[in-house]
Amino acid sequence: MLEKELRGQPYNKTAHRRALSEILRERSDGSIERKHQNISSILIGLGYPYISGYKPLGNYQRLLAEVVASRVSDDRALESTVRDAVTQPALVPTVTDILERLEAAPASDRFEYPPVSERKRGHVFPKSVNYLELEARNSALGRAGEEFVLNFERARLIHAGSDSLAERVEHVAVTQGDGLGFDIRSFEEQGRDRFIEVKTTAYGKQTPFFISRNELSVSQDYRSAYSLYRLFGFRDDPRLYTLAGALDEVCRIEPVQFAARPA
Repeated sequence: MLEKELRGQPYNKTAHRRALSEILRERSDGSIERKHQNISSILIGLGYPYISGYKPLGNYQRLLAEVVASRVSDDRALESTVRDAVTQPALVPTVTDILERLEAAPASDRFEYPPVSERKRGHVFPKSVNYLELEARNSALGRAGEEFVLNFERARLIHAGSDSLAERVEHVAVTQGDGLGFDIRSFEEQGRDRFIEVKTTAYGKQTPFFISRNELSVSQDYRSAYSLYRLFGFRDDPRLYTLAGALDEVCRIEPVQFAARPA
């Protein structure tokens, strides 16, 4: 199903579940659904997107993680499909209801991922390409997401009757460069600054995002004005949620890379 979804090919989740029910007669439909959700959580841990509609669910068995990891690592066709999907260019989606695209941020699910040290040693998840990180480095996708948020912010301020502020919204990642720690300078309705960092994915709402040391530091320095806008489902049905404040206060942050120098 994942490969078909990434290729934009139609498939039927219900028919797939019914076929599994015929094989796994001792399992209820709910149990099969939860296993698919467990697989979504495992796929995230492996650095893969998950199938739309199967919200990641932790507390999975180690054996399931090992089976899924083995399955995807042996599937060269899937690897090629995922790589093509996460690196393809992106355009800014056209929507007529941009202000209705805002949703509440997901509640913390406390996914039961293995510790980073265990994953890196390959005890559960073998070393592989992190395709979610590869997608995060897709500059065309990132820029399209920023432009979408630029349109959203202008529409938000115009809707609030703050047309003059809407005209002043600035795409600072373009006008001043990428080193500011945020992408867009917008405003609250009362005129206070709102510094926005945009993170974009074509995949599900629970897909993790990646932040830099500079973005974290700037969010801490300007916590009262800083917001992260997370776009998801971007290519087909763009939605977003926002997180306001210092990133280490509104997110669970996990180190995935270290800078090293000779001792």
